[in-house]
Amino acid sequence: MSVREEVRAASSFTVRVASLAWPIVVGQLAVIMNGVIDTMMTARYSAIDLAALGLGASVYVSIFVGLSGVMQALSPTIGQLYGAKKFQAIGHEVRQGVWLAIFLSIVGSTLLLFPDPLLNIAEAPPPLDSKVREYLALLSLALPATLGFRVFAALNTAVSRPRVVMAIQVGTLILLKLPLNALLIFGGLGLPALGTPGAAIATCVAAWLALGIGWLLATRGESYREFQIQGDGFEKPSWATQRTLLKLGLPMGMSYLIEVTAFTFMALFIARLGSETLAAHQIAGNFGTVLYMLPLSIASATGILVAQEIGAGRLSAARHAGDAGIRLGVLVAVSIGLLVYFSRAYIVALYTPDPKIAAIALSLFLFISFYQFVDAVQVGAAFVLRAYKVAAIPTLMYAIGLWGIGLGGGYLLGFDILGNTPAPLHGAAGFWLGNSVSLGLVAAALYWYLRRVQRIREAEG
Repeated sequence: MSVREEVRAASSFTVRVASLAWPIVVGQLAVIMNGVIDTMMTARYSAIDLAALGLGASVYVSIFVGLSGVMQALSPTIGQLYGAKKFQAIGHEVRQGVWLAIFLSIVGSTLLLFPDPLLNIAEAPPPLDSKVREYLALLSLALPATLGFRVFAALNTAVSRPRVVMAIQVGTLILLKLPLNALLIFGGLGLPALGTPGAAIATCVAAWLALGIGWLLATRGESYREFQIQGDGFEKPSWATQRTLLKLGLPMGMSYLIEVTAFTFMALFIARLGSETLAAHQIAGNFGTVLYMLPLSIASATGILVAQEIGAGRLSAARHAGDAGIRLGVLVAVSIGLLVYFSRAYIVALYTPDPKIAAIALSLFLFISFYQFVDAVQVGAAFVLRAYKVAAIPTLMYAIGLWGIGLGGGYLLGFDILGNTPAPLHGAAGFWLGNSVSLGLVAAALYWYLRRVQRIREAEG
């Protein structure tokens, strides 16, 4: 391929990635806005409720993201089938995806009901511990719905129809989650003020409504008929299909779990520094997660296009699609990072009126501003590798980088274990620096490994 043809191909794939990514971005932002709304409302309800939300959300997200990551095995699987035009086989994968969601829900809900191993690390005082446990117990009822909806989302994204998912996510956020949150957290219409547990109830109601709408469309919608979602009736679990999904999904879920638990354990350790520091970490982490949705969504769109090209047997086009998506993700992330750097004081003010919490959060926003570049590279490379159904080695890289270097290094810095940590890096800032450095190392390793996989696959033809 000539240089001019490569430029034309890169431009074409950039447009395709952007077209597929923007509804995913909006949908993911709608999902993450659930957490933003919870954080902003509980911050204005009480400091202990905000701290409970920070601790409880860290536990819930660790469990949900790990299990949801296993469900992500459906996306490259369905994407490759769609690229190969094997439409009828897609219905079988969806039905087995439902079974996988059920099995994972049993595991996840049990962990949410019995969270002692994680909460014991935080050493939270009894009032905070009690509120966190109530919050997690309520979210155990929402988990089956959220995992079930991931099947519907994976189907639509894999066949380049993310706008349907976006519409459901935005609609349930605006029409249900937002007003119900305000009613249950602060009380009204004869209902008592519940604080953090009220946010969990609102999440549960919204999750089940979204699932109902999604599956009504998938099973009754005319545009889904070619995939034969319902099949010939009840379908038992196919253990061969389950093993195939788990072979890819378990390392994918583990990589998600490692990435999120790096933040979860940061919150658990930071909880020892007091409610104000934990609340500031929650604010920074929450906004950082919002920003992460941009490169994450672009990476998701990129992975789908790469999977479709692989399914169609166009390996060179798959490489160009991956390159275009990673470049786009980096461009967007760096631009957003600069914007956040210059507006960080205004952003923190939106979250909390407490000057002590705001001062701590403001120092953490410096890290958010500057690690956007490496975050975009690592997530982009990871999703393209998953499109090739490669997940085991990247998971090992995540474990060594984020757990070993990031969390371990952050612990040494944050608590000044060696006695030589500079004062500005004591406390939460030390944990954030460790995480930022580890992300940079993981990004470099994943990008190198992606290039190696692409060369091998193209050589094999």
